[in-house]
Order: sequence, then structure tokens, then C-alpha cells
Amino acid sequence: MLKWSVILLIIAIIAGIFGFFGIVEAAASIAKVLFFIFLVLFVISLFFGRGTRIR
Repeated sequence: MLKWSVILLIIAIIAGIFGFFGIVEAAASIAKVLFFIFLVLFVISLFFGRGTRIR
């Protein structure tokens, strides 16, 4: 998921360079949403990680 957000961010930067502002807004907003979803899933996986307990 992080890979997709980076890809969409790169698409947004390239589209911004060439002046396609509609594509820039769409790709940047999708990249932002995917990044925050990834961030939430990462934090959840830190809390519920492997499930190993030290005795």
C-alpha cells in the first residue's frame, strides 16, 4: 500500500510539472489517503504484532 501511495505521489509530481492540474489533485489526494491508511495499519500492527509474549 505504501508502494501505491509513492507511485501516485510521483504521478502527481510529474503531472504537476507538465501542467495537468486535474490529474495532480486526483493523484495527490489518492496518495494522501493511501498513505494515512498505511500509517494506521502500521500502528495497529505495532500493537498487535507477532503476539509473542515474554515470560
